[in-house]
Amino acid sequence: MTTREIIDLEQKYILQTYGRPEFVLEKGDGVHIVDTDGKHYLDFVSGLSVNALGYNNSVIQEAANAQLGKLIHVSNLYHTIPAPQLAQLLCEHSFADRVFFCNSGTESIEAALKFARKWGYKNFEDAPKNKIIAMNNSFHGRTYGGISATGQPRYHQGFGPMLPGIEFADLNDLESVEKIADGQTVAVLLEPLQAEGGIHSADPEFLEGVRALCDEMKMLLIFDEIQCGLGRAGSLFCYEQYGVAPDIMTLAKPLAGGLPIGATLVTQDVADAVEPGDHAATFGAHPVSCAVAIEVFKTISDSAFIAGIQEKSAYLFGKLSALKDKHAEEVTEIRGSGLIAGAVLKEIPAADAMNAIRENNDILVCVAGPDVVRFLPPLVIEKEHIDEAVNALDEFLTD
Repeated sequence: MTTREIIDLEQKYILQTYGRPEFVLEKGDGVHIVDTDGKHYLDFVSGLSVNALGYNNSVIQEAANAQLGKLIHVSNLYHTIPAPQLAQLLCEHSFADRVFFCNSGTESIEAALKFARKWGYKNFEDAPKNKIIAMNNSFHGRTYGGISATGQPRYHQGFGPMLPGIEFADLNDLESVEKIADGQTVAVLLEPLQAEGGIHSADPEFLEGVRALCDEMKMLLIFDEIQCGLGRAGSLFCYEQYGVAPDIMTLAKPLAGGLPIGATLVTQDVADAVEPGDHAATFGAHPVSCAVAIEVFKTISDSAFIAGIQEKSAYLFGKLSALKDKHAEEVTEIRGSGLIAGAVLKEIPAADAMNAIRENNDILVCVAGPDVVRFLPPLVIEKEHIDEAVNALDEFLTD
């Protein structure tokens, strides 16, 4: 089929929830993707932080093929091998004692909300806690729990009413959290680094203050590390940079290197409130996804791999800082951490930059709001690739 025929087929039969550019991606290798016309693109989107190890990765392929030859799927009514092995790795490398597996980031958020409210119900039976405090400008997915906890009204439009019992405070404004926290509040949900909301990092003092408030008022602290976790922000988990541990944490995107997976990590205190039948996921703990995730996690959690991310991060932010100095009238701020970075543009739509860089330089970048060009490369990117991407934005701003 030709490129045009594939696009026409997609537009005829697939529900149009995405506005896609007019090319079709067919294959990838390393940090490049190739379309059906043979054009190669340098990928600085990485499947929105999913393809951490790039494309055509031998570790992922070998793990998937080995498990495909053994067991693809069986009901969660029965034990399988990969899921508990992956859970052990996640727990031994984090604050957590237990893991619930599902299929995506938004599903892991749904699980986090349910587990928090069940904890509030079980531990405060006389006056159950159920209110959730989330952050303005946040993003937690597209299911009803996810968008209800997302502090961006544009995601709510046309889908109301949202789930009750969720109120919003401001990231890095502890007083705004304190004002709405009360005896009915069961948890505070936040991203240590707001990605979709414009790439805003939490201040250490804010996270420390929220943790102390949660301890004082017997509330749970939930971290959404779906996009910023697993090496993306420059450490295995973003919370490690703050020395503040949550009670619940959600993971997804890069965990299985491109296969669907989500994980909700909890302390034993939270786990004690959850009983058989309280939650489920037909394809959760999928043997193939978990088998691949084991190898992906071993790769990302290696200290040398993390050190490589930090080295490349320093190079990326050095280049972007120089870009900002050169284009002080057009670039107002550089945000981010690790290998998630945003260049904030003044009076120039970020989408214009994204489209121009793709069309003129064969490089894929994305946006994080109307004014932020987002760089989100595979974690295996090299410095010469960083040069290409930053130079492409420089070229756009110069023209």
